[in-house]
Amino acid sequence: MKRLSKKRLTLAVVLVMTMIISACSAGNSNDEGTGSEAPLKVNIMTMYYTAEPPGPDNVVVQEFARKTNTELNITWVSPNSYGDKVNVTLASGDIPDLMLLDDPFTAQVRTMVQQGAFWDLTPFLKDYPNLMKFPEDSWTNTKQADGNNYGIPRVRPVEGGGFPYIRKDWLDKLGLAAPTTTDELYTVLKAFVEQDPDGNGKKDTIGYAGFVDQNGMAYFSTLVNAFTHTTGDWKEVDGKLVNVNLLPEMKEALQWLNRAYNEKLIPEDLAVLKNSQAKDMLKAGRAGGFQDTVEAAWEPTEELRKSDPNADFLPLVSLNGYVNKDSGFFGMFAIPKTVPEEKMKRLLELMDYGASDEGSDLASFGIKGTHYTEENGVKTVTEQAKKDIVAQQALGQVFIKYDKYLRAYRSGMPNDMLERNKKIIDEREKVSVPDPSTGLYSETNVTAGTELRKKIQDTKTKVILGKVPMSDWDDYVNKLKSDPDMLKITEEINASYAKRQEG
Repeated sequence: MKRLSKKRLTLAVVLVMTMIISACSAGNSNDEGTGSEAPLKVNIMTMYYTAEPPGPDNVVVQEFARKTNTELNITWVSPNSYGDKVNVTLASGDIPDLMLLDDPFTAQVRTMVQQGAFWDLTPFLKDYPNLMKFPEDSWTNTKQADGNNYGIPRVRPVEGGGFPYIRKDWLDKLGLAAPTTTDELYTVLKAFVEQDPDGNGKKDTIGYAGFVDQNGMAYFSTLVNAFTHTTGDWKEVDGKLVNVNLLPEMKEALQWLNRAYNEKLIPEDLAVLKNSQAKDMLKAGRAGGFQDTVEAAWEPTEELRKSDPNADFLPLVSLNGYVNKDSGFFGMFAIPKTVPEEKMKRLLELMDYGASDEGSDLASFGIKGTHYTEENGVKTVTEQAKKDIVAQQALGQVFIKYDKYLRAYRSGMPNDMLERNKKIIDEREKVSVPDPSTGLYSETNVTAGTELRKKIQDTKTKVILGKVPMSDWDDYVNKLKSDPDMLKITEEINASYAKRQEG
């Protein structure tokens, strides 16, 4: 009997130990405490800016999936064809769980929102603290016509966007201060052209490497905005939005540019110049200024410092008391209504983790010690990160936290420049001006706006190049004031504006 009792006792102990081990195994199916719950399968469509997209076995994608207990199936699309891919996907009705809508305000998206094709996330967002850290502008500017949010903004800073930057070392050499007005900027650019700032004894430098395209003022846009004192094509005047092309300030901007063109302060081929060609001029030390984000000024600076350690492109704080305030988003991730409510909430959890410090750093920089090193809060990427396609331009386009100073830093930038950029962003915040037309809708603008903008820009380009006299611009503006499409667009934009004001 005693031996039998021992056997029973031994069996009982084995059974208890088995249950404990089993429970421990279930409780540690991953180290994030998700229990034995099966991984959530998530289909995502987004764009990438790296040379090639991460593959399904990408180490960081896999690590992100492990930490969130998900299976991430990501369809990566080149930004060059992303708009077309969105149109085709939406039309097919087979919409992924999380889909980046690069333009949340197309007629197609608006119609589908009205038809109930996407989840209205407004009632749920308050439960996701990291998403709630996004700036109010990000949420306000992605609201649809009914005042609700049907997507998670691909968040971007509202400060630090594209604006002129110029060669500070050239300013110092010529004894000039950083310009704060367009008149002062003109004086600086003229000196850059005429006073041999690079010291090579030749008159071979250009003031500002801006250019236009057929759709708009392109890399002269913020310079023009400094005259109109608004961001974009619309300005509030006496409570109504007026197209900036009808304002006298636009004529002043064109006169400034025409004069700069005649005095060879800006490129002779500004109507056909490409972005890469303009950047090549900067990196070759031939141009003294350009328009880009705050941190992008480091790109030509870094290249020039290989041969000139004093080279320095300085982002300007403002001109004429103006600097642009950005919208706080670059597209949004929508969730189709075909996704059940419980899964929708899990998707919001996933995006909330992606907006945390840990999730965002993992997506953008990868695994510490493998893909980046960190010193004094500054992350430096390794060669392994490049091999593994770990970058803000890849998975960091899906999962990203809000960082006011995102546009202050680029890899390899010295700390003194980072701190200077942060101060510039802080100063811009005091005077920055938003685009009042963000998210507003005009049906006529959808059907006729593109062609109208091309005609407007064609006239502007001819005026700048001196192919037609300035009086032609006056005549054209008078025609625009009675143009049926312009009148209808203005009426519809203002109706949309009034509705938003009421909301």
